[in-house]
Amino acid sequence: QVQLVESGGGLVQAGNSLRLSCTASTNSFSDYTMGWFRQAPGKEREFVAAISWAGGNTKYTDSVQGRFICSRDNAKNTAYLQMNSLKPEDTAVYYCAASYVSTLQAMSVLDHGRGYWGQGTPVTVSS
Repeated sequence: QVQLVESGGGLVQAGNSLRLSCTASTNSFSDYTMGWFRQAPGKEREFVAAISWAGGNTKYTDSVQGRFICSRDNAKNTAYLQMNSLKPEDTAVYYCAASYVSTLQAMSVLDHGRGYWGQGTPVTVSS
């Protein structure tokens, strides 16, 4: 069983930045593909970003491409989501996920019943 704990969310003005962290309770963190998802009030959960096990490949949804950066530090069992130029439409609860999926595309459509998920951290962007 892997536990994921997100942190770093909060209230920020539009145009500013936040960095989310996701720390895993496993010594095999580097075996997992990591993903970030978000769910805004009244909306379905959506894919945000994913990073391969070694960190060499990333994938982003179009709405955050060029603004968000996904990274990981396998020595610290932690994945990060650097969010820049935040917009009010980025307001959501952000979740990280870990899975043995072999491609970032597979991570982008990960079912909530598969892999491991954190409890979420809220991000609110004011205009």
